[in-house]
Amino acid sequence: MADAVSIFMSIGLSEQKAKETLKNEALTSTLKKAIEQAQGLLGSASVDKTAGTLLYNMVTRLKDTNRLSFLTEYIITQKITSELQLSAALDFLKSHPQENLDRLEFETACGVGVVVTPEQIEDAVRTLHSLRLLWCENRFGLCSSGEARTALKWADGKIVKNEVDMQVLHLLGPKTEADLEKKPKAAKPKAAEKDVKIEQVSVENGKTQTFGKSLMEQLRGEALKFHKPGENYKTEGYVVTPNTMNLLKKHLEETGGQVRTRFPPEPNGILHIGHAKAINFNFGFAKANNGICFLRYDDTNPEKEEEKYFTAIREMVEWLGEGHAYVCHQRGEELKGHNVPPSPWRERPVEESLILFDRMRKGMFAEGEVTLRMKMVMEDGKMDPVAYRIKYTPHHRTGDTWCIYPTYDYTHCLCDSIENITHSLCTKEFQSRRSSYFWLCNALDVYCPVQWEYGRLNLTYTVVSKRKIIKLVETGIVRDWDDPRLFTLTALRRRGFPPQAINNFCARVGVTVAQTTMEPHLLEACVREVLNDTAPRAMAVLEPLKVTITNLPTNKEVRVPDFPANEAKGSHVVPFSKTIFIEKSDFREVMEKGYKRLTPDQPVGLRHAGYVISVQRVIKDGCGNVCELEVTCASSDSVEKPKAFIQWVSDPLQCEVRLYERLFLHKNPEDPAEVPAGFLTDINPYSLTVIESALVDRSVGKSKVFDKFQFERVGYFSVDPDSTSEKLVFNRTVTLKEDPGKI
Repeated sequence: MADAVSIFMSIGLSEQKAKETLKNEALTSTLKKAIEQAQGLLGSASVDKTAGTLLYNMVTRLKDTNRLSFLTEYIITQKITSELQLSAALDFLKSHPQENLDRLEFETACGVGVVVTPEQIEDAVRTLHSLRLLWCENRFGLCSSGEARTALKWADGKIVKNEVDMQVLHLLGPKTEADLEKKPKAAKPKAAEKDVKIEQVSVENGKTQTFGKSLMEQLRGEALKFHKPGENYKTEGYVVTPNTMNLLKKHLEETGGQVRTRFPPEPNGILHIGHAKAINFNFGFAKANNGICFLRYDDTNPEKEEEKYFTAIREMVEWLGEGHAYVCHQRGEELKGHNVPPSPWRERPVEESLILFDRMRKGMFAEGEVTLRMKMVMEDGKMDPVAYRIKYTPHHRTGDTWCIYPTYDYTHCLCDSIENITHSLCTKEFQSRRSSYFWLCNALDVYCPVQWEYGRLNLTYTVVSKRKIIKLVETGIVRDWDDPRLFTLTALRRRGFPPQAINNFCARVGVTVAQTTMEPHLLEACVREVLNDTAPRAMAVLEPLKVTITNLPTNKEVRVPDFPANEAKGSHVVPFSKTIFIEKSDFREVMEKGYKRLTPDQPVGLRHAGYVISVQRVIKDGCGNVCELEVTCASSDSVEKPKAFIQWVSDPLQCEVRLYERLFLHKNPEDPAEVPAGFLTDINPYSLTVIESALVDRSVGKSKVFDKFQFERVGYFSVDPDSTSEKLVFNRTVTLKEDPGKI
């Protein structure tokens, strides 16, 4: 170690920096090689500090170590003498991964041999536009040397800055006290409210994030971080082979430079809220960049497409002839966990593996007895992932025609390659698969897309794991995958969440690389915003109380606006007779402080009817419960304005209403620290309330499944698929306002 520290210090590193470098084995090894090559070029001379600093910076930033000796030579021979030239050199090498470089083109791009004299710098600074402005206005201000650097790209930055400072001083003289005073910052013009919409979203750790950009704007911004189609090699970690540039050229010819993404849901489960972000990201990124997104769902592909994919993947088995795979007899339990010992069959002859693989295909082995494994080590240290395994479970389309099935690690990258995907977007848990992704494409010498990872979206107070949802269904806690208390997409649709609201929610979460955990009420806020503009109004009472209007001269019809804030959007008619029904909670026999609705001593208005009612008589049943009110009515224009207006129904339809609350009591039901006995013990006993005899006005009588309404003063509701021609069933989607006290 002491020798290595001395070697590193010999090029100008401090002792502390040298010791820190030794902690990184890969960096240490590469730096030693660079120093050895430098000493070989210099002979007995030592590496000066400037060259040593450039060597160190080059080694820390160089991705392709095959270029190490090439760049070392340019630094030691003083053809590259500045950080600016080094950055240009590294950028050039990144964009030119082919083996044979055009040295003249490289040297031109890096400013090799370019000499900028002090006279050239002086002349360039004198012609600066910003300098002339300062002279004209006779004031000090910001005069950036960057303008001169643009004119003289390879000039020494310090010399340029000194020249700028000197000429400013010459023009204006020394600064006065007025020049030294701190000038107040000019206020930025306020953006029009209609152009910028800012939402504050609190994440689980208590921090508040602000979102104002649409998803499309975010994705276009994110695109700046991604490679352009055909420039896959510019991505960090991308593996370049001798044939990469030819494959990329062919890829561009086939796609025309189009951005291509894909959304590949597994056919063995239901999509959940996390998938909504994936859908938005994959389809949205393609749309934002005028590209295309493939929905890859094998079980719904046409037969022709299925054959195309299977044939292509089957042909890839030819890689066996290259010795990159082997048939292994280790059992599944032997392959679990880390530090799994190498398979004793790893060096099995290729011919033998080919014969055994054919026997696997013909069903000559038991399930779990053998697998086909790829010879490679993944990023997380796992060795030789499985490519094919035996499963005798009949497929719902192909029956028992096939008994060998490929794994995700084998098919994912190959399907991406077949479809010429440019950006393979997936969640962070697949980051460890990136090495196998690149490795397999390169082993087969096919076009290799780039895998980009982003943070998955999680919600509190729920579970989305397939296994755990199945447990909830099997134990009867929920009815099925589409139970409105779950956060599967089918459940959210059944509950009445509009797709636009889910997309808006994904936009507010943002295109994040880090995993995000959000509160359900933030999603519900997006739902309210959409439904407020799209759900027509109706009147309903969940717990009816009969009211008889004793002085109503005649039955009539009342026109109710579908959207009271914008009556031009339409209206509907409801009957108004001497018998109406109001919400039980809208009447109290005993007046309480702050209560504004109907009491024996306090009248109340009826929404849209144009009447105010006053209690004349309270009728009770044999148990002493209020069962009916007799009231009189007066025109709203003829009496004092009441403190409140309530909804009502007349000649209504009877319906069933289902009210939903959070399924779990704790934020993180899967966390043993919060729920030691497991998520099944954390069920909220009040997560579902069924009201079988609610009343709703007849305007909703012809509504269809998933039609949405705002029941005035009650909440937003959606027609459930359980509805029949005899009786409608409504799911409460969300309340009108967030209830901070709810479970």
